[in-house]
Amino acid sequence: MGRKPDSTKPHSGVGSASPKTARRAQPSPVFLGTALFVLGFVSLLTGHIVTDADWSRIRSRWRSNQVRNNEPIDIWKSRYSSFYYGCSRRSPRLRSAVPENASTGYLLIATSGGLNQQRIGITDAVIVAWILNATLVLPELDHRSFWKDDSEFSDIFDADWFISYLSKDVTVVKRIPYEVMTSMDKLPWTMRAPRKSMPEFYIDEVLPILMRRRALQLTKFDYRLSNELDEELQKLRCRVNFHALRFTNDIQTLGQKLVWKLRFMSSRYVAIHLRFEPDMLAFSGCYYGGGEQERKELAEIRKRWDTLPQDLSAEDERNRGKCLLTPHEIGLMLRALGFGNDTYLYVASGEIYGGEETLKPLRELFPNFYTKEMLVGDDLKPFLSFSSRMAAIDFIVCDESDVFVTNNNGNMAKVLAGRRRYMGHKRTIRPNAKKLNALFQARNRMGWDVFSRKVKKIQRGLMGEPDDTRHGRDDFHEMPSSCICQRIPVNRSVTTQKENLAAQVR
Repeated sequence: MGRKPDSTKPHSGVGSASPKTARRAQPSPVFLGTALFVLGFVSLLTGHIVTDADWSRIRSRWRSNQVRNNEPIDIWKSRYSSFYYGCSRRSPRLRSAVPENASTGYLLIATSGGLNQQRIGITDAVIVAWILNATLVLPELDHRSFWKDDSEFSDIFDADWFISYLSKDVTVVKRIPYEVMTSMDKLPWTMRAPRKSMPEFYIDEVLPILMRRRALQLTKFDYRLSNELDEELQKLRCRVNFHALRFTNDIQTLGQKLVWKLRFMSSRYVAIHLRFEPDMLAFSGCYYGGGEQERKELAEIRKRWDTLPQDLSAEDERNRGKCLLTPHEIGLMLRALGFGNDTYLYVASGEIYGGEETLKPLRELFPNFYTKEMLVGDDLKPFLSFSSRMAAIDFIVCDESDVFVTNNNGNMAKVLAGRRRYMGHKRTIRPNAKKLNALFQARNRMGWDVFSRKVKKIQRGLMGEPDDTRHGRDDFHEMPSSCICQRIPVNRSVTTQKENLAAQVR
């Protein structure tokens, strides 16, 4: 676990990793000259006039590398976030919703998993309904998985808002009309689509059955649609995920109450999704230092998944970066990045494996430590029996945070990372578990300053900067690149910026 930070180190929680501001590197004449020549040559061959926006993108890509390699990082907010914004407005070229009485049939969806896995399934269900010209019935939530939550769609999401917001894109109904159900010769056909299916699969394999049976249900609907879609369909994905899926008033009110309490105590806070629950630790196949008792308990839980190997090497998994960081390691990483011990932490989590004993080192590093249970107490009682509603409350507080820290690449981490990018590239930190693991093992052989410097270097590119993208590797829900636009070139004058913004408003 390593040594606790030196108590003599400053605990001010300042916003920058360094008190000095590095001078922004300037492109070399050779680079700029080559870029101008290439753009001019392309213009000559294609007839495309190179615009200021084209030239800005070239400069931006060069500058991103300089930012990543040379500039100190403000740990609270990206200095470039204001130059990007979410852009998912509906194009007039996109086919409008087909009326219920003219659609190809009723599409029913049975989602799978926890709240955010189901959220992804709901988002993709809307796209599939559009592809099929179908009427979408409000998706059925998963009541049988590990979480055993019997909440319905309308218990978590505002169903009326969902239907109204999407009315121009897809017709959504709460249920198949009674007269239609009674006129059907057979019950709705049930089938499961392969993971990450292309639109052609739904057109070739699903549509004929839907038109013949009038109603069809797709089961275990999670990640059943490809990441590679037409840009307008990707924008529709964003409209569903970031706009149409709005929590119910009860959930939203309690979530905002938590945010208000945190803001009353501090102007800014860090939210951590620890994900250090027994099921997640068992699923990882890793060992976290709890002795033989831990090995037996987690091995027993792991048996719930028939498809998982039971003989993984915990050491190999850790060296591959597949293990969660412990709460103590998360705390050390944050302190090394520059967050002082006066930083306010909100910890989003279910049952922590090992309980208070596991959390103690993190509390010592950050005494201003809070959970939803600590902040609202009895107000949580109506939600305690519903894991998805509890997860929705955590989702709101994490989304509103100044800094969000993930501890795995699970569904909540992906959905929130994508949403925070879309909403203005709010700081999101993804630990580089593979490299940090090696560093934690050597922690006692180096001083705090050396350790801190190494952590900052390891985490570059994983701090939620606009240029953190890893094209071709990221899930669209985590990296909604089709829905993020550059507001203005970063070198424009203030006057030009205001003019452009005014034009966008008009």
